[in-house]
Amino acid sequence: MNLFLISFAVFLLVMVGMAIGVIVNNRAIKGSCGGLNDIDGLKGACDICEGKKVCRRRRAMQRKALSQQAS
Repeated sequence: MNLFLISFAVFLLVMVGMAIGVIVNNRAIKGSCGGLNDIDGLKGACDICEGKKVCRRRRAMQRKALSQQAS
């Protein structure tokens, strides 16, 4: 039982450390190199949801971010 508690505590500390690292560095969490873009015939999530409101909002936010970087 002691081994279980020690292992649990170590995993908990590692997860908390990674979370603090992401918060302190102010970085967005990104996906892996696989996922939807790795499936043949799909160009990402918009092929699945058929470009609904969420996708339009995301594209608008990306355009805004790109225009702010350019200026």
